[in-house]
Amino acid sequence: MTRHAALLGGLWLAVGCAAIRPTAPVVVSDGRYAMGTVLEITLVAANEASGRAALAELFALVEQIERALTIFDSDSSVSRLNRAAGRGPQRVDAELAELLARARDHAELTGGAFDVTVGPLVALWTGAAARGVLPSEAELAAALARVGWEKVRVFGGGRVALDAAGVTVDLGGIAKGWALDRMRVVLERHDIDRALLNFGQSSVWALGRPGAVAAWQLLARGPGDAFLGVLHLRDLALSISGSLGQSVEIAGRRFGHVFDPRTGRALQRRRQALVVGPDATLAEALSKALLVLGEEEGLRLVAAQPDCEALLVDADGGVWRTPGWDAATGFASL
Repeated sequence: MTRHAALLGGLWLAVGCAAIRPTAPVVVSDGRYAMGTVLEITLVAANEASGRAALAELFALVEQIERALTIFDSDSSVSRLNRAAGRGPQRVDAELAELLARARDHAELTGGAFDVTVGPLVALWTGAAARGVLPSEAELAAALARVGWEKVRVFGGGRVALDAAGVTVDLGGIAKGWALDRMRVVLERHDIDRALLNFGQSSVWALGRPGAVAAWQLLARGPGDAFLGVLHLRDLALSISGSLGQSVEIAGRRFGHVFDPRTGRALQRRRQALVVGPDATLAEALSKALLVLGEEEGLRLVAAQPDCEALLVDADGGVWRTPGWDAATGFASL
């Protein structure tokens, strides 16, 4: 081989190595108002272009889900279904049919402590707050007659029936978790396995880790304005629910926006429930059920679910957790 050929070969080898050397991953992020809060997305992507493409697809997906599931748009799939209550099976968006099937499963799992048919109770207590008078037993009974997860029936072919007139579905307690799980599928398609998907610090998917550190770090709020501590999450979904986040005063007593679907009564004890697990939709349902069921039955239910853990905090200072909470979350109280 001549010296010239050897030089050319060496140059080709250097250029080839440079061409295949992997570039360092980049962090891309954005935030937008969605589903009643701010959705913040942080991705660790192969490059800026692929990260931005994934962000655009994720936000578009959330917009699509919100259009189908919101009760605040009279033309949404769920609003149309509510108006057709008692009229037999109705064809609905595949998004809604699939989520309602999940909601039924989670309602049965929690013994009815989580239930998406609490709309009549919301209306009852909203009216009671406006009048400043507690609901009567007769009014509670009438509202409860239209509540119950068994009144939602899901058939094949994207058909759903609400069994009686006045039954309404409100998916606000589970829709963000559902959206997070759908977003995770998009990330898998983009070969992104490190991301933080964060709906207002209350519904979160933490995938992989952000960089050199072992996990994504989040500050968790307690039942009041103070922070509880720091969570270290990796490949876990998180749901945080408060009993009196939106409360009203009636006859000198404070009532929250979370209801016990079995009794029809609004919760009065100020508590915060935190649940982590491998499925954001399930975590959402369990955090609401934990508020309703309390520290014994509720924590027992969460602990029985594979890879799920929970923390329940009372405004009066009570703190309860499942045995694996600290190990799963690396929780460090403040």
